[in-house]
Amino acid sequence: MLVTERQELTQLLQAWSDGDEQALETVVPRVQRELHRLAGIYMAGERPNHPLQATALINEAYIRLIGWNNNVRWQSRAHFFAVAAQLMRKILVDIARARRRTKRGGGAIQTTLDEGCFYRQERTRDLLAIDEALTRLERLDARKSRIVELKFFGGLSEEEVATVLQISDRTVRREWNLARAWLHTEVSGG
Repeated sequence: MLVTERQELTQLLQAWSDGDEQALETVVPRVQRELHRLAGIYMAGERPNHPLQATALINEAYIRLIGWNNNVRWQSRAHFFAVAAQLMRKILVDIARARRRTKRGGGAIQTTLDEGCFYRQERTRDLLAIDEALTRLERLDARKSRIVELKFFGGLSEEEVATVLQISDRTVRREWNLARAWLHTEVSGG
């Protein structure tokens, strides 16, 4: 997405925050493509018979985002997608918890955070283990936890994370590396 497209999307999101319904109609198709990309990343690592498909995940997140709009002033495109990523994570974790409750104690699944921040299809993952480790990290260092959430779940670039958190790109890189190493140790049990 070009810088001018990002700026235009930010302006539309801010207009929507101010109650402009026309801005909402213009925003929907633009954000839907990006939300679909994020949902595709999440769903790529899920089992084939997962009860939620990418489009349903987008719809659920979008319904929640529209409901949030009364309480949120969108600061930027990155802010919007950071919130969307957080909501998608919560939706998937809620489904995983519900599934675990019904199955009571399925086996643990190997989890990895790869260099590209995204799940690899050939490797299974345990979303609950990542979520629980991320929650522990948040208690220790909220900013590192937020960086992981924005990069891993939100698919934001280091520059976008830096903008959202109002820190330098270099700080994002350094803290991402530390957080990823910590999470790997936590999730792998080593």
